[in-house]
Amino acid sequence: MGLIGGMFFGIIFGIALMAGWQRMMRYRSNKRIVKAVDVKLLGSLDREDLKKLCGDNFPEWISFPVFEQVKWLNKQLSKLWPFVAEAAELVIRESVEPLLEEYRPPGITSLKFSKLSLGSVAPKIEGIRVQNLKKGQITMDIDFRWGGDPSIVLGVEAALVASLPIQLKDLEVFTVARVIFQLSEEIPCISAVVVALLPEPKPRIDYTLKAVGGSLTAIPGLSDMIDDTVTTIVTDMLQWPHRIVVPLGGVDVDVSDLELKPQGKLTVTVVKANSLKNKEMIGKSDPYVALHIRPLFKVKTPVVENNLNPVWNLTFELLAEDKETQSLFLEVYDEDIGQDKKLGVAKLPLIDIPAEKMKEVELGLLSSLDTLKVKDKKDRGTITLKLFYHEFNKEEQLAALEAEKNILEEKKKLKEAGAISSTVDAIDGAASAVGSGVGMVGTGIGAGVGAVGTGIGAGVGAVGTGVSTGVGMMGSGIGAVGSGLSKAGRFMGRTITGSHASKRSGSGSSVQDFREHGSVRK
Repeated sequence: MGLIGGMFFGIIFGIALMAGWQRMMRYRSNKRIVKAVDVKLLGSLDREDLKKLCGDNFPEWISFPVFEQVKWLNKQLSKLWPFVAEAAELVIRESVEPLLEEYRPPGITSLKFSKLSLGSVAPKIEGIRVQNLKKGQITMDIDFRWGGDPSIVLGVEAALVASLPIQLKDLEVFTVARVIFQLSEEIPCISAVVVALLPEPKPRIDYTLKAVGGSLTAIPGLSDMIDDTVTTIVTDMLQWPHRIVVPLGGVDVDVSDLELKPQGKLTVTVVKANSLKNKEMIGKSDPYVALHIRPLFKVKTPVVENNLNPVWNLTFELLAEDKETQSLFLEVYDEDIGQDKKLGVAKLPLIDIPAEKMKEVELGLLSSLDTLKVKDKKDRGTITLKLFYHEFNKEEQLAALEAEKNILEEKKKLKEAGAISSTVDAIDGAASAVGSGVGMVGTGIGAGVGAVGTGIGAGVGAVGTGVSTGVGMMGSGIGAVGSGLSKAGRFMGRTITGSHASKRSGSGSSVQDFREHGSVRK
């Protein structure tokens, strides 16, 4: 009986064991099938789908397999960070402080670092993508994240306000940096390095501002001014196609091929605006339009007083370095005593403008280009433009590049002389003539236009009819500039051609004078 019972229970145990094993294998198989389906579905998602699922903080190597993880590099960077941070602090002071001064907003007389420490937390590199986009170059795209503990204090000075220390707290940086190594046959085998931030995904620099021993309200609009300055520096100097070129090797290297060159000229006619928002308690707004592709070359129309449907019909010419990634920005302001009030903004990607073909567009104005900051959904009116894009040939490109450099030099001279408070100030359409044929290469208009500050001022005369009011004189060979150029009494005089009636009237005779990045004519 014991033998038979043992055999029976042995058989039952074996059958149960086999059934359990089979059930477990079937369960694992089903689980693998479900996982394979999920993986296949995840693999079919594109970048936008992944962004919706993961938000803005997903590592690039997850959504793009070409990005490789570099855990070993992060470990080494953590160990080296104290030394890297110390060297980086010196580089930032030497390179960023001049940019803060160059892009310093109007109303602020000084903007410098009072204290700069990058802290003890090293940045994290989420992934690296290596490409060979051009012969003789190695291109690396680096997904860079940093949420450190820096101690950064800005010393801000303004008219009638003593120095106010402003601390940047909770600093976080999210961006993809492009680093291009130009190869050479001589040691160290790299002749130059190009650094830029890719526009997609959009670089994010988050922080909070705190006044040390004071209040941010001591300088009205200070927080917005600093935000705009940081955004402008990133967009205009670091964001692709703009780049920083650093020669290496201790020998003279030709880096002209690596520098950004103008690709074409955009002719913009600001025709009119309709149904603008009224910002005045008494009467109507006094609107004008500031427009730019790069903030350093911002231009503006005259003011049309007491009018919510102004007509300008004023033409500007701006240089474009990269039509695929750059845009035309327009800002409509109400001129006021002190700080002008923003009526609305608009943006038009250059890629939407056909080459060698006239295009007329009507753009709706928004309170902000950042949709997350748009709280006021009310209609702010429209602005009408006529656009024409001309692509440069090789000769025009080289001439425009040289003219662009000359413009920057002249703006620095004007700033040093006190004619403008910042190199990002917009220059009025009737203010001056800049350069010789700037932005007008191949059009034949450059002939006879004097170079600013060179003393060539033949035919330079008074601009406007109200010259007796607020006439300013600057430089050599410079004529009188007047007729109410601004309520604040800031005037600029440079080599001038043509004539212009008082900007207060909003109308006048023909204007043909060269400006930032080109000419302006009416």
